[in-house]
Amino acid sequence: MAENKPDNVVFIGGKPFMNYITSVVMQFTTQNANEVIIKSRGKFMNRAIDVAEVTTKRFLDRQIEIKDIKTNSEEFKSQEGRNIRVSTLEITLKRK
Repeated sequence: MAENKPDNVVFIGGKPFMNYITSVVMQFTTQNANEVIIKSRGKFMNRAIDVAEVTTKRFLDRQIEIKDIKTNSEEFKSQEGRNIRVSTLEITLKRK
């Protein structure tokens, strides 16, 4: 994605799972973020949930918690010109 994103947002995609865990942990530890937002859509939503759960329960246990979960959907045109609707997920983690 070429869009500008805030430092505290982690977009989930097809990279190795641990890359996302590391990114979230780094936001809280080295960048001192109070909140980190994990965003995903479509088939990557389950991976976003796993990243949030593993980060809060294993890596930063008792330090962060899930603050908010938002669901939505986006509509866009496919390469064939059809309208496609894709579900989106946004999980906000915060420091305890």
